[in-house]
Amino acid sequence: MRVHVVGNGGREAALRAVLGRTAALVDEPDGADLVVIGPEPPLTAGLADELRARGLRVFGPGADGARLEGSKAWMKQVLVDAGVPTARHGWFTELDDAVAFLRDLPGSYVVKTDYLAGGKGVLVTDSLSDAMADAGAKLTKGAILVEERMTGPELSLLCVCDGKRAVPLATARDYKRIDTGDVGPMTGGMGAFSPVADIDGEALAKDIVQPTLDALRERGIDYRGVLYAGLMLTPEGAKVVEFNVRFGDPEAQVVLPRFSGDLAAFLAEAADGDLRTEPSFDDSAWVTVVLAAGGYPVEPYDVGHRIEGMDAAAAMERVVLFEAGVRRDAEGSPLVAGGRVLDVTAHGPTVAAARERAYAAAERISFPGMQYRTDIAQGA
Repeated sequence: MRVHVVGNGGREAALRAVLGRTAALVDEPDGADLVVIGPEPPLTAGLADELRARGLRVFGPGADGARLEGSKAWMKQVLVDAGVPTARHGWFTELDDAVAFLRDLPGSYVVKTDYLAGGKGVLVTDSLSDAMADAGAKLTKGAILVEERMTGPELSLLCVCDGKRAVPLATARDYKRIDTGDVGPMTGGMGAFSPVADIDGEALAKDIVQPTLDALRERGIDYRGVLYAGLMLTPEGAKVVEFNVRFGDPEAQVVLPRFSGDLAAFLAEAADGDLRTEPSFDDSAWVTVVLAAGGYPVEPYDVGHRIEGMDAAAAMERVVLFEAGVRRDAEGSPLVAGGRVLDVTAHGPTVAAARERAYAAAERISFPGMQYRTDIAQGA
């Protein structure tokens, strides 16, 4: 099978690595037997629709389904209609209305953009004044969603969908904030691990993701792609923080390498609307640690620096480097070219062993301004 992957980040590097086990990777969609769309902007822009109209087999939702990530307010309405638990929330285009809602919340606040923001459009705070200021800033660019803050550990559940069934993959947990100790601004993700112990992914898919897929079908949406549920495991049970319409980044880097079958054939079944294969995963544990550029997640990032130590890290056993924001100069030397630069990924028999290996590899790499969290998978 010939497969074309759209996108060039760490997630897409992981997709190419795993798809390449059984398929031939090609540089253009035309002539491919399967096109896999990685990032969310082309999905919300309708790329899957355009490619399907050209007769191509595509894994990724059309623009109608991708609205689930493109509009958080619309996503919340789908969840309400599906009876899926989520936080108390309100949608606003005017600051006075948003402030009135904020004042009515019990003292901890979440403010989100109702437009794509690369995973960085969320403020979580205990400060009413900070929430109000953030709401005002976000409203200059579009509508916002204000929520009551939920508490508990988070979980990432990725499900492959064929329009009718939502089939869960291995569980993962990611780390959104920039700094160790889970402090600082939100990012696209600073690390992840898989599996997460004592989690019944099948039950969560049945109770949360399948009803969401059914609600999309009721709206006439034939959703063929990933439904990625970001969940909060609250004292009252699992609740949806958000849905994304693509493989998580960096969750893909720790979930997909554990896939023990033919990923290309599996995604092709979903693209055809006829999932028949049940996914299986090996018993290994995977941990990824994101090395980010100076300044990230606030642009402009500190780019252009030479990256040292990549070869030494990649030569370590059980270590894989997924390039996220790297370019090569004329001599072939790697340079910093984005906010999230490298996903230093390792595997082992336990999460603790994989974590130790990933950090040992990360310590071999350096570039000016490099930053990373030191608590990814700690205690897992």
